[in-house]
Amino acid sequence: MSGVLLRLHYAPNSCALAAHLALEEAGLGHQLVKVDFAREQQKSPEFMALNPLGRVPVLQTPHGPLTEVPAILGYIAALAPEAGLVPADPFEAAQLASFNAFLSSTLHVSFAHHFRPYRWAADEHCRAHLSHQAVAAYAQQFGLIERFRFKGPWVMGGQFTVADPYLFLMTRWLARIGLDAAAYPRIREHFERMAQRPAVRRVLPYHPPA
Repeated sequence: MSGVLLRLHYAPNSCALAAHLALEEAGLGHQLVKVDFAREQQKSPEFMALNPLGRVPVLQTPHGPLTEVPAILGYIAALAPEAGLVPADPFEAAQLASFNAFLSSTLHVSFAHHFRPYRWAADEHCRAHLSHQAVAAYAQQFGLIERFRFKGPWVMGGQFTVADPYLFLMTRWLARIGLDAAAYPRIREHFERMAQRPAVRRVLPYHPPA
Protein backbone atom coordinates (compact mmCIF):
# COMPACT_ATOMS: atom_id res chain seq x y z
CA MET A 1 0.00 0.00 0.00
CA SER A 2 3.01 2.27 -0.26
CA GLY A 3 1.45 4.02 -3.24
CA VAL A 4 -1.53 5.24 -1.17
CA LEU A 5 -1.18 8.91 -0.33
CA LEU A 6 -2.08 9.55 3.30
CA ARG A 7 -1.76 12.92 4.98
CA LEU A 8 -2.19 13.18 8.74
CA HIS A 9 -3.21 16.53 10.18
CA TYR A 10 -2.09 16.54 13.80
CA ALA A 11 -1.35 18.71 16.80
CA PRO A 12 1.51 17.67 19.09
CA ASN A 13 0.50 15.50 22.05
CA SER A 14 -3.14 15.46 20.96
CA CYS A 15 -5.10 12.27 20.32
CA ALA A 16 -3.57 12.36 16.83
CA LEU A 17 -0.56 10.68 18.45
CA ALA A 18 -2.42 7.35 18.35
CA ALA A 19 -3.00 7.64 14.59
CA HIS A 20 0.59 8.74 14.00
CA LEU A 21 1.90 5.72 15.89
CA ALA A 22 -0.43 3.37 14.02
CA LEU A 23 0.78 4.67 10.66
CA GLU A 24 4.37 3.98 11.68
CA GLU A 25 3.56 0.53 13.07
CA ALA A 26 1.70 -0.32 9.86
CA GLY A 27 4.63 0.83 7.73
CA LEU A 28 2.39 3.09 5.66
CA GLY A 29 3.93 6.05 3.89
CA HIS A 30 2.38 9.32 4.97
CA GLN A 31 2.85 13.06 5.20
CA LEU A 32 2.45 15.06 8.38
CA VAL A 33 0.67 18.40 8.51
CA LYS A 34 1.07 20.19 11.83
CA VAL A 35 -1.98 22.17 12.96
CA ASP A 36 -0.87 25.02 15.21
CA PHE A 37 -3.57 25.44 17.85
CA ALA A 38 -1.80 28.48 19.34
CA ARG A 39 -2.40 30.26 16.03
CA GLU A 40 -5.89 28.74 15.79
CA GLN A 41 -5.13 27.05 12.49
CA GLN A 42 -7.82 24.51 13.35
CA LYS A 43 -10.36 27.30 12.78
CA SER A 44 -9.08 28.22 9.33
CA PRO A 45 -11.46 27.75 6.37
CA GLU A 46 -9.04 25.25 4.86
CA PHE A 47 -9.03 23.03 7.92
CA MET A 48 -12.72 23.44 8.66
CA ALA A 49 -13.40 22.10 5.17
CA LEU A 50 -11.70 18.88 6.29
CA ASN A 51 -13.35 18.72 9.72
CA PRO A 52 -16.09 21.23 10.59
CA LEU A 53 -15.51 20.49 14.28
CA GLY A 54 -12.05 22.02 14.00
CA ARG A 55 -10.35 19.07 15.70
CA VAL A 56 -7.51 16.69 15.00
CA PRO A 57 -6.69 14.15 13.83
CA VAL A 58 -7.80 14.27 10.25
CA LEU A 59 -6.44 11.64 7.88
CA GLN A 60 -6.66 12.67 4.25
CA THR A 61 -7.08 9.61 2.05
CA PRO A 62 -7.57 9.10 -1.69
CA HIS A 63 -11.31 8.89 -0.94
CA GLY A 64 -11.56 12.00 1.23
CA PRO A 65 -10.89 13.06 4.81
CA LEU A 66 -11.42 10.68 7.70
CA THR A 67 -11.97 11.82 11.29
CA GLU A 68 -12.37 10.19 14.74
CA VAL A 69 -9.53 8.11 16.15
CA PRO A 70 -11.23 4.68 16.24
CA ALA A 71 -12.25 5.00 12.58
CA ILE A 72 -8.78 6.16 11.55
CA LEU A 73 -7.11 3.31 13.45
CA GLY A 74 -9.44 0.78 11.82
CA TYR A 75 -8.73 2.20 8.38
CA ILE A 76 -4.97 2.07 8.92
CA ALA A 77 -5.18 -1.54 10.06
CA ALA A 78 -7.27 -2.47 7.01
CA LEU A 79 -4.75 -0.85 4.65
CA ALA A 80 -1.93 -2.96 6.06
CA PRO A 81 -3.39 -6.39 6.89
CA GLU A 82 0.09 -7.89 6.80
CA ALA A 83 0.94 -5.88 9.93
CA GLY A 84 -1.67 -7.83 11.91
CA LEU A 85 -2.98 -4.80 13.81
CA VAL A 86 -6.47 -6.28 14.23
CA PRO A 87 -7.19 -9.86 15.42
CA ALA A 88 -8.36 -12.27 12.75
CA ASP A 89 -11.00 -13.75 15.05
CA PRO A 90 -14.28 -11.83 14.62
CA PHE A 91 -15.12 -11.74 18.33
CA GLU A 92 -11.65 -10.57 19.30
CA ALA A 93 -11.82 -7.93 16.56
CA ALA A 94 -15.11 -6.77 18.07
CA GLN A 95 -13.50 -6.67 21.53
CA LEU A 96 -10.78 -4.46 20.09
CA ALA A 97 -13.39 -2.15 18.56
CA SER A 98 -15.18 -2.04 21.93
CA PHE A 99 -11.97 -1.10 23.74
CA ASN A 100 -11.18 1.72 21.31
CA ALA A 101 -14.76 2.98 21.50
CA PHE A 102 -14.47 3.09 25.31
CA LEU A 103 -11.29 5.16 25.08
CA SER A 104 -12.92 7.54 22.61
CA SER A 105 -16.41 7.92 24.07
CA THR A 106 -15.66 7.66 27.79
CA LEU A 107 -12.02 8.17 28.77
CA HIS A 108 -11.31 10.98 26.32
CA VAL A 109 -14.55 12.70 27.28
CA SER A 110 -13.47 12.74 30.93
CA PHE A 111 -10.16 14.27 29.90
CA ALA A 112 -12.01 16.93 27.91
CA HIS A 113 -14.29 17.72 30.86
CA HIS A 114 -11.22 18.49 32.93
CA PHE A 115 -9.50 20.79 30.45
CA ARG A 116 -12.47 22.16 28.51
CA PRO A 117 -15.46 22.30 30.88
CA TYR A 118 -16.68 25.38 28.99
CA ARG A 119 -18.01 23.01 26.34
CA TRP A 120 -20.67 21.82 28.81
CA ALA A 121 -21.26 24.67 31.26
CA ALA A 122 -21.40 28.47 31.21
CA ASP A 123 -21.31 29.00 34.98
CA GLU A 124 -17.77 29.26 36.39
CA HIS A 125 -18.61 27.32 39.56
CA CYS A 126 -20.14 24.55 37.49
CA ARG A 127 -17.09 24.46 35.26
CA ALA A 128 -14.79 24.14 38.25
CA HIS A 129 -16.89 21.27 39.62
CA LEU A 130 -16.91 19.49 36.26
CA SER A 131 -13.15 19.86 35.96
CA HIS A 132 -12.60 18.48 39.46
CA GLN A 133 -14.96 15.54 39.02
CA ALA A 134 -13.39 14.64 35.68
CA VAL A 135 -10.11 13.73 37.36
CA ALA A 136 -11.86 11.20 39.58
CA ALA A 137 -13.72 9.82 36.56
CA TYR A 138 -10.48 9.44 34.57
CA ALA A 139 -8.88 7.60 37.50
CA GLN A 140 -11.88 5.30 37.93
CA GLN A 141 -11.99 4.50 34.23
CA PHE A 142 -8.30 3.65 34.17
CA GLY A 143 -8.94 1.31 37.08
CA LEU A 144 -11.55 -0.49 35.01
CA ILE A 145 -9.04 -0.96 32.20
CA GLU A 146 -6.39 -2.18 34.63
CA ARG A 147 -8.67 -4.77 36.23
CA PHE A 148 -11.02 -5.87 33.48
CA ARG A 149 -10.10 -4.72 29.97
CA PHE A 150 -6.32 -5.13 29.71
CA LYS A 151 -5.23 -8.69 28.88
CA GLY A 152 -1.44 -8.23 28.79
CA PRO A 153 1.26 -7.96 27.73
CA TRP A 154 -0.63 -5.98 25.05
CA VAL A 155 -4.21 -4.79 25.27
CA MET A 156 -5.54 -7.82 23.41
CA GLY A 157 -3.06 -10.31 24.88
CA GLY A 158 -0.10 -11.58 22.89
CA GLN A 159 -0.93 -9.66 19.70
CA PHE A 160 0.04 -6.02 19.26
CA THR A 161 -2.92 -4.12 17.79
CA VAL A 162 -4.09 -0.58 17.08
CA ALA A 163 -5.48 -0.51 20.63
CA ASP A 164 -1.95 -0.29 22.01
CA PRO A 165 -1.01 3.11 20.56
CA TYR A 166 -4.39 4.43 21.73
CA LEU A 167 -3.85 3.20 25.31
CA PHE A 168 -0.29 4.57 25.23
CA LEU A 169 -1.67 8.00 24.40
CA MET A 170 -4.22 7.90 27.21
CA THR A 171 -1.60 6.69 29.69
CA ARG A 172 0.65 9.55 28.65
CA TRP A 173 -2.18 11.90 29.54
CA LEU A 174 -2.31 10.65 33.14
CA ALA A 175 0.41 13.10 34.17
CA ARG A 176 -1.37 15.95 32.37
CA ILE A 177 -4.51 15.39 34.38
CA GLY A 178 -2.56 15.04 37.63
CA LEU A 179 -2.60 11.26 38.12
CA ASP A 180 0.25 8.82 38.74
CA ALA A 181 0.65 5.82 36.44
CA ALA A 182 2.07 3.90 39.41
CA ALA A 183 -1.52 3.37 40.55
CA TYR A 184 -1.99 1.12 37.51
CA PRO A 185 1.04 -1.23 37.47
CA ARG A 186 -0.03 -3.36 34.51
CA ILE A 187 -0.78 -0.31 32.38
CA ARG A 188 2.44 1.35 33.47
CA GLU A 189 4.38 -1.73 32.32
CA HIS A 190 2.55 -1.50 29.00
CA PHE A 191 3.52 2.16 28.70
CA GLU A 192 7.18 1.35 29.36
CA ARG A 193 7.08 -1.53 26.89
CA MET A 194 5.55 0.74 24.25
CA ALA A 195 8.25 3.36 24.79
CA GLN A 196 10.87 0.85 23.64
CA ARG A 197 9.27 0.19 20.25
CA PRO A 198 11.14 1.71 17.29
CA ALA A 199 7.97 3.27 15.87
CA VAL A 200 7.30 5.05 19.15
CA ARG A 201 10.83 6.38 19.30
CA ARG A 202 10.49 7.74 15.77
CA VAL A 203 7.17 9.43 16.49
CA LEU A 204 7.60 10.98 19.94
CA PRO A 205 9.92 13.83 18.83
CA TYR A 206 6.88 15.22 16.98
CA HIS A 207 4.85 15.13 20.20
CA PRO A 208 6.81 16.76 23.05
CA PRO A 209 5.07 16.57 26.44
CA ALA A 210 2.63 19.37 27.10
